Amino acid sequence: MTITTTPLDRAEIDRLVDDHFAAEVDQDLDALLATFADDVEHDVVGIGSLNHGKQAVAAFYRGLFAGMRFESIENVRRYYGDGFVVDESIVHTRAESRPAEFRLLHVFEIGDGLIHRENAWLDTSGIAT
Repeated sequence: MTITTTPLDRAEIDRLVDDHFAAEVDQDLDALLATFADDVEHDVVGIGSLNHGKQAVAAFYRGLFAGMRFESIENVRRYYGDGFVVDESIVHTRAESRPAEFRLLHVFEIGDGLIHRENAWLDTSGIAT
């Protein structure tokens, strides 16, 4: 995927990623979709979910929010590159009324202030535990 970009500084990247995570915690689908480009590619490794475009991503999140409630997403570290950021976080969630905690690694491709690609790597053994 080739993205024409206007570079963002670290503070702007942090704001975009933090807004994205806050929308997940708040289950605010409109705010979440506002962080994505229209042609977003959304890839969740570990559950086999690959979606293209905001409509498909919205359907994914509706299903996710129906069965899981994010309580917080705790940043561990971020690595910044030209047009991308790698974010390692700990997710605190509640699924089927039970608490769960797992590690999550994101690779976000960012251009013109929006996420063009989200690649999320889940700690599936942590989720199963």
